[in-house]
Amino acid sequence: QVQLVESGGGLVQAGGSLRLSCAVPGRIFSGSTMGWFRQAPGKEREFVAAAGWSTGTTNYRDSVKGRFTISRDNAKNMVYLQMNSLKPEDTAVYYCNARSILTQTVYWGQGTQVTVSS
Repeated sequence: QVQLVESGGGLVQAGGSLRLSCAVPGRIFSGSTMGWFRQAPGKEREFVAAAGWSTGTTNYRDSVKGRFTISRDNAKNMVYLQMNSLKPEDTAVYYCNARSILTQTVYWGQGTQVTVSS
């Protein structure tokens, strides 16, 4: 079973920063769009950010634009989410996501909790 492993979550005060990391098996990382999703209690999982494989294109949900930055290290098979100016409404479990460009197969990590206190 493919394992994407997230790390870096935790408790932070509003206005603070966290950096999430996701380690991805090489055979999955190559040729996949990488993304971050989140799910707050009682809510559906929602898209946060994505980074393309070859073009370097990034996309963000409107509420995190200017605060979050997704990046990928293609040499290390890692993807990151730098989160600045965190708000209580950013509190959620954050999931790493890989979508194969060729097969459209989707892989998920186990999630990492981010809690932002007011």
